[in-house]
Amino acid sequence: MKKAEIVFSSVLVPIDYALLVLAGWSAYALRFSKIYTENVREVVFSLGQSSYMHWVYWIALLWLLIFALAGLFSMSPSRKIFDLLNKIFFACSTGALGVILIFFFSRELFTSRFIVLAAWVLAIIYISLAHLLIRAVQRLLYRREIGVHRVILVGTDNTSDILAAEFYRNPGLGYKIIYRSKSTNGELAKKVDELASEDKVDEIIQADPNLTREETLQLMNLANTYHLDFKYAADLLGARRTNIDIKTLNGIPLVEIKKTPLDGWGRVAKRIMDIIFSLLFLIILSPVFLIIAALVKLDSLGPVLYRAERVGAKGKKFTLYKFRSMVVGADKMKEKLALANERADGPLFKMKDDPRITRMGKFLRRTSLDELPNFWNVLIGKMSLVGPRPHEPGEVARYEEHHKKLLNIKPGVTGLAQVSGRSTLDFETEVKLDTLYIETWSLKQDLVILLKTPFVVLRGKDAA
Repeated sequence: MKKAEIVFSSVLVPIDYALLVLAGWSAYALRFSKIYTENVREVVFSLGQSSYMHWVYWIALLWLLIFALAGLFSMSPSRKIFDLLNKIFFACSTGALGVILIFFFSRELFTSRFIVLAAWVLAIIYISLAHLLIRAVQRLLYRREIGVHRVILVGTDNTSDILAAEFYRNPGLGYKIIYRSKSTNGELAKKVDELASEDKVDEIIQADPNLTREETLQLMNLANTYHLDFKYAADLLGARRTNIDIKTLNGIPLVEIKKTPLDGWGRVAKRIMDIIFSLLFLIILSPVFLIIAALVKLDSLGPVLYRAERVGAKGKKFTLYKFRSMVVGADKMKEKLALANERADGPLFKMKDDPRITRMGKFLRRTSLDELPNFWNVLIGKMSLVGPRPHEPGEVARYEEHHKKLLNIKPGVTGLAQVSGRSTLDFETEVKLDTLYIETWSLKQDLVILLKTPFVVLRGKDAA
């Protein structure tokens, strides 16, 4: 950990403690304020401020321990905002539950549910604002190259280029490339020795996932020799290794590489979430459905909904519903436009200025509103809220073997690939992202992707 990150982490502890105490005091002051007592509810219990604050001081210390266990004091530059806010919410919720249990088992008279609820909400708000502010300061310092991670990037493949471009484009990530090597030859070892002796390097990143085992071990040994951090970009097999189950039969270990953590209760939990949220979205967005239907009908001849055959989980075909964004007979025109395909590197067809798209269709696609009827597909169990993109049978027929991994789960309305670049990603990168999602699935990850999706759509970038 960099010294700057240690400083920020150390500063967070007293700040969080002060803000937790402030949240407790604010809740008490709000409950006993004239505005609340005169307009909402009178005070019908006795709770002295000094006695109450005595509890707050000790409870705030307990919450700090929960924060530490939740990893809230980590100032890693790679931490995402959604991940940070998610941890704050769950840490504060755990702390609030602890408060309820303390008063339950101690049999203390504490009848104001409002104070507990208000303190919980205010703590989330105060802590979130403080962490976001400190994070902003940290990123500002990164842009001025203060506290950045100075890295040696190894690799020249497409993954290496993407990482390098991202580090250069976004200095706020906290990484600065000080040397880039094409291989693990003797020249790299000399450069590492030179930079390490002058304390000008912090870590080595193996960006090329296709290096040999010997080359990877050589890089790890270099990092160990000079006490540097080591990171690497995992290939598809590397992702699979994180999702294994080991059983022993007659003393012989058998390693099962699971297709996805969704096997078992994970699939049940995901389906429950799909039903609840899809039904909720269909009800809330019903007025929007009617407006879009009318606009589509007025804009061009043809049906309001577009029905298309798509391939779902385990290769089973289903009917996909979308608002029509193309002229009638657009599928028959596809062969004539094959030469204009902008994604010739894979089985998908993408064309930025597709002449088949209607005027209303351009707006619907740019805002992804054409996909709203997908929620019906989710409700009836043919799709999921989050998953790989649903592909056409003709596209699936051209899949290579490793592409078929995407068919292990239901396709989604949104997904990791969609929130990571939408249509600008090449097909292989999209496959890698969706495969990573499948291998590392969790309900938490689904919620994060769902929260990210509206922001990606509102930016209006990379849509096709």
